[in-house]
Formats: sequence, C-alpha cells, structure tokens
Amino acid sequence: MPSLKTLRTRINSVRSTQKITGAMKMVAAAKLRRAQAQAEASRPYARRMGEMMSALAGGAQGNPNAPSLLVGNGRDKTHLLLALTADRGLAGAFSANVGRHTRTLITSLESQGKTVKIFGLGRKGNDYFRRYAGDRVIGTKNFIGKKTIAFEDAEAIAGEIIALFKKSEFDVCTLVFNRFHSVMSQTVTQTPLIPAASPPANDNPAGDAPAPYEIEPDDGTLLARLLPRNLAVQIYAALLENSAGFYASQMTAMDSATRNAGEMIKKLSLNYNRARQANITKELIEIISGAEAV
Repeated sequence: MPSLKTLRTRINSVRSTQKITGAMKMVAAAKLRRAQAQAEASRPYARRMGEMMSALAGGAQGNPNAPSLLVGNGRDKTHLLLALTADRGLAGAFSANVGRHTRTLITSLESQGKTVKIFGLGRKGNDYFRRYAGDRVIGTKNFIGKKTIAFEDAEAIAGEIIALFKKSEFDVCTLVFNRFHSVMSQTVTQTPLIPAASPPANDNPAGDAPAPYEIEPDDGTLLARLLPRNLAVQIYAALLENSAGFYASQMTAMDSATRNAGEMIKKLSLNYNRARQANITKELIEIISGAEAV
C-alpha cells in the first residue's frame, strides 16, 4: 500500500485537476451560448442560399455555357474533401469523428477508382490527416489565436478552393464537418460544394415546371458574384456549426472529467483513511507490547 505522504500528494494533485476541469467546463458553457446562437442564426440564410443554388443547378443541366462552379466541369475523377475539425483538444472524440468519417469516405471513393485529395481546416484534423493520409493533403489552415471566426475567413478559404478548381486540381469538392444538434449530439455531415447539389427528384412530385428566377441585369453577371459568395456562406455556416459543436463536446468532456476526478478523490481518501488507521493500530500494538514487556 502507498505511504500516507504519497496518497496525500495524489489527492491534492487530483483536486487541482478537478478545479481545472471544472473551470474549463464553465468557460465552455459560457462560450457555447454565443456559438450556438450564431450557428442557429446562420442556418436559414445558408439553407435558402443552398436551395437557390440547387434550383439554378437543376435548371442549368445540359447548358454548355453554365458556370463550372455551378454544374461542375463534366468530370468526376478527382475529389477534394474539405475536412473541418477543431484547433484544440480536450473535447472527447469531436475531431476524431470527422477524421474517421473522412477516412471511410476516402476508402469508398478510392474503391470506385477516384483520386482523393484533402484540404484540412483545424489543427487537430491537420495532425490526424498528416499521420494517416499525408500524401493526399494539398492544403491546411487553422484559426489558432483568433478569438472569433469572421465571414472574411470563410471568404479567404473559398477563394483558395476556387483557385484550386480553376487550376483543375479537383473535379468535385465536398465539405465534411460536425453539425451541432444539442449539447449531447453533434453529427458528422458531408455537403457538396462544387458542383452545387441538384434538387431532389421528389421536390416536385406533381411534375409542374418550377417557377423561373427573374435575373437582372443578366444571369452571367449575377452568378459570377453569387457563386463564390455561396461557397463562402456554406463554409462560414459550417465553421459556426463546428464552433458550437466543439464547445458542447468540450463542456460534456470536462463535466465527465470533473465527476471522474471526484470519484477518484473518494477512492484515494478511503485508501488514505484505511492506511492511517492501520498505522495508528500498529503504533498502539507496539506501545502495548512494550508496556507488557516492562
């Protein structure tokens, strides 16, 4: 059995850890409120923008003059996975879930004869993909040191993706991220970015022709500005979802760590009291034995 001094040291160490995890839980909970509000506020705009792009993509099928950002370049050989993870750890399996989903997606695509490339967003994911898919990584970015992620950050990422597409580095781009649902639930989601997703076939079961969009001054001028912005909007919405999911996952992980530390303190305290009682009993026996010997 460890000595009393060793047990006291371990109890004090676990108590210090418990204080840290408790403080991190409260900080994560405070940041979660704001991150959740931002993510929920971005959803309607991103959803409507995506629906409009889907409708335009459906109407532009077969048009040789349609923008390639909208309908693709006609090829499906090289896929770019834009994988979004966290910059920090201590959040359970938050980033690992995206990594595992991305690896499964890579395996599936390569089994179909596709070439897969990865653009990592977030330090944890970048480290993960360098270990398991280093030869496929063509770009990385993280937000370490930034207190808040702005729309300009998403625009910069969208600009890099568009530049790679214009250089024919890939044919299809898919965004993989954690969608926030609740404190206990974040779901790994994949969303097509390039080309835009076509509307589902059951969207118009009656077979009626969709209402046409009236575009001014002309569709070319509008789409030239709208398509890069849609890309930035979808990436920004995913960044906000990722931020909310990270703080929720971290709060849950720190809550579990705090409770586990409490259980460990109880066990160590019980061992400490037993050892202390054993030492007292031993000393009493030695005193009584000495007295009887005299």
